[in-house]
Amino acid sequence: MSIEKFVPVSASQAAYLKRLKHRQYRIAGIRLLIFAVFLLLWETAVQRSWIDGFIFSSPSRIWNTFSAMWTDGSIFTHAGITVLETLISFAFVVVLGTSSAILLWCSDSLSEILEPYLVVLNSLPKSALAPLLIVWLGANSKSIIVAGMSVAIFGTILNLYTGFCAVDPDKIRLIYTLGGTQKDVLGKVILPGTVPLLLSVMKVNIGLCLVGVIIGEFIGARQGLGYLIIYGSQVFKLDWVIMSIALLCIIAILLYGAIGFAEKQCLKKR
Repeated sequence: MSIEKFVPVSASQAAYLKRLKHRQYRIAGIRLLIFAVFLLLWETAVQRSWIDGFIFSSPSRIWNTFSAMWTDGSIFTHAGITVLETLISFAFVVVLGTSSAILLWCSDSLSEILEPYLVVLNSLPKSALAPLLIVWLGANSKSIIVAGMSVAIFGTILNLYTGFCAVDPDKIRLIYTLGGTQKDVLGKVILPGTVPLLLSVMKVNIGLCLVGVIIGEFIGARQGLGYLIIYGSQVFKLDWVIMSIALLCIIAILLYGAIGFAEKQCLKKR
């Protein structure tokens, strides 16, 4: 047990912590209130025919659609496939992105050669690649996972490589002065010093991978939330479309929260 846990908290500190906690509760309450008012206005507008419920749907219609798909189990299939493809593409992005950034850091010549290409590929609209991926790899989960990777992989490499190069040069010089090798610098300075950057990049990438997966499902899927959105818009089942969008928002929040929780736990151990 750390020494800090035995340090008594002063009255002023306790009051500050209490005010901080109350502020957090107040902000959370206001957020929930705004969301509740939005849903109420939306439902009221549809019920009073201020807006067309067929086009804009309504919270009650979305809930009924979700309940029906929950009962027949189809919502678990579509949402589960989207989440699985997102997690697989995210895992590949973390592994390949980190490995590639390390490789670029180890070789100055390689980084000078490849950096312009990485910048161009990172700037390229990934939706333009999705049709080609479907043609090259087929309309299957493989092409969707690659589409998810394509959105995040190049930015990951560039951000991590930039972070590696920004590590304090005095620490690196010290390792070499003590007889260390490039491997020692990587394992003792570069990687430990860029853990916060890696976690921050991961928090961004989980959302980008979800975006890429949805782009892939728009074009070449027969299951998944992206497929539900496209199919629902084609047959004018807009309740499906808006329900799928709402589920994507919830999934994005949960995935981001999971990475954020892992970040906090990792930083606590440092």
